Amino acid sequence: MANFNMQPNKNEMPMQDPIARGKNFSEVALGYTEEQAINEANRCINCKNPQCVQGCPVAVNIPAFINEIKNNNIDGAYAIIANTSNLPAICGRVCPQETQCEAKCLRGIKGEPVAIGRLERYVADNAKVKSSEIKEKNGHKVAVVGSGPAGLTCAGDLIKLGYDVTVYEAFHTEGGVLVYGIPEFRLPKKIVKEEVDKLKEMGVEFVHNVIIGKTLTIDELFEMGFEAVFVGSGAGLPNFMGIPGESYKGVYSANEFLTRSNLMKAYREDATTPIMKGGKVAVVGGGNVAMDAARTALRLGAEKVTIIYRRSMEELPARKEEVENAIEEGIEFKLLCNPVKIDAYFNENDKRDPKNGFVKSITAIKMELGEPDENGRRRPVPVPNSEFETEVNTVIIAIGTSPNPLIKDTTSGLDVNRRGGIIVTEEGATTKEGVYAGGDAVTGASTVISAMGAGKTAAKAIDEYISKKA
Repeated sequence: MANFNMQPNKNEMPMQDPIARGKNFSEVALGYTEEQAINEANRCINCKNPQCVQGCPVAVNIPAFINEIKNNNIDGAYAIIANTSNLPAICGRVCPQETQCEAKCLRGIKGEPVAIGRLERYVADNAKVKSSEIKEKNGHKVAVVGSGPAGLTCAGDLIKLGYDVTVYEAFHTEGGVLVYGIPEFRLPKKIVKEEVDKLKEMGVEFVHNVIIGKTLTIDELFEMGFEAVFVGSGAGLPNFMGIPGESYKGVYSANEFLTRSNLMKAYREDATTPIMKGGKVAVVGGGNVAMDAARTALRLGAEKVTIIYRRSMEELPARKEEVENAIEEGIEFKLLCNPVKIDAYFNENDKRDPKNGFVKSITAIKMELGEPDENGRRRPVPVPNSEFETEVNTVIIAIGTSPNPLIKDTTSGLDVNRRGGIIVTEEGATTKEGVYAGGDAVTGASTVISAMGAGKTAAKAIDEYISKKA
């Protein structure tokens, strides 16, 4: 049985003990108790001009739902959140609140901001009534491509407006990156299922194992009677560094590594899609996906896990909470370093075919921070003659993903940018009439809440588009 570390500050989130949690996939953060939630809610000073709402991509009425928690009216708090968010239990767990709503909280100017995300999770986990108001059917049909956060949000908003909505999902289950990308210990899959089941109860239809651009095209969806299409297909094409040795056995993209573990259950002994477990693991990258991959490798039995990142801790893009959790669990950080090659060993009969080599080490070069780049971040510059070699058995590349070109290549009139992202207006409209897009398919890998915001914006625009045509 796991040991739980209850922090002395009563408003700190109860967590699994770091040593215990590094050996299991149970959720790390355990959620507020009723007393903790009410105490934290009472820290909200109910500003006259609440900036926290402006920091929320889906514009949740944060002061109003927190006020209901103060009164211990959890169902009332849930109803307020559900007015603008279709996935509160998910947002409360994985949204980067520290850079969004909580970053705008006035309490944070001279101390800790109100823990808005933790309060949202408390409400979503404890509300008894979780219904949403749905208008009468309006006779119009919309197709949604992808059941990740952008697609689910768009579908939820449209079904509430009376549309018939069908979501086409390439995998055998719903959730997109929520199920294949985010580990169980951060977002339990039963939570995703519960949120999806709510949409099913509202009338959203889900069709699985359909790859848009292969099984069906966008144009064929219009031929089937859909009046608009929302593309929320995500960014599932992994980026690699282009260094020698990336084709060796034991080198994974973080996308593949996490999909095998999260969706295909590769940690089971009888797994049909196995994964390399144990030994020494190096994870290249510094974002949330890198943290997820590193912490997953630890739970799969790795002897040692090291994160290699080319900038310093101050520039690390991952959520502060995820970095702190990784450090507590014993994951090592090699900062201001960048890999330059991966070496392998070969069995006698392999004839040194690059595909048959097994990873044995990774060589990196030390970096120093130079002048700021176009985004204002100091550019990492290699330090001459500073290469060093580290023995590893597995390398996981977590340096981002790009949109899959399949939809672009099979849809005439749909323009993309040089990175493969679908070009859209502020309202989410693409260059092809009736087609809207949002989330990672547009921006490349980003956050769950930004994808939800894009889905919400597109749903509003789709409603206006169809209403004008009617």
